[in-house]
Amino acid sequence: MLVVLDTNILISALLVQTSPPAKLIELWRNGRFTLLTAQPQIEELYRVTRYPKIRERLNSAIAGRLINELQSLATIVTDLPIVDVSPDPYDNYLLSISMSGFADYLITGDKIDLLAIKKFEGTAILSIADFFKQTKF
Repeated sequence: MLVVLDTNILISALLVQTSPPAKLIELWRNGRFTLLTAQPQIEELYRVTRYPKIRERLNSAIAGRLINELQSLATIVTDLPIVDVSPDPYDNYLLSISMSGFADYLITGDKIDLLAIKKFEGTAILSIADFFKQTKF
């Protein structure tokens, strides 16, 4: 199963170690699904973890570990096509990763823009709760 996680899911996992997003990261680490990412997402995660209001709430070692794991263990999708579908242009690269990597799922907490799309090029766009229901994890 090929999965793309929105950066908001990754940040949530870092902020609350017992949250559903953190459980999702553990499932990936345990080989339950293949995580797709791309360099723009890794750069965004690095940048967001440096924001003062985020930085003061997270453990920098745990954040560094996740960034390193994304670079070494996740499948890095390259040759990202230009996509202009989301009302939020900053979300389009996630759709591009999904399309280029043939993702089964894009998991997001973005209720307004991405979840409203529902499906893109064969990728189901779901909340974490709906993903857990569908996959029975």
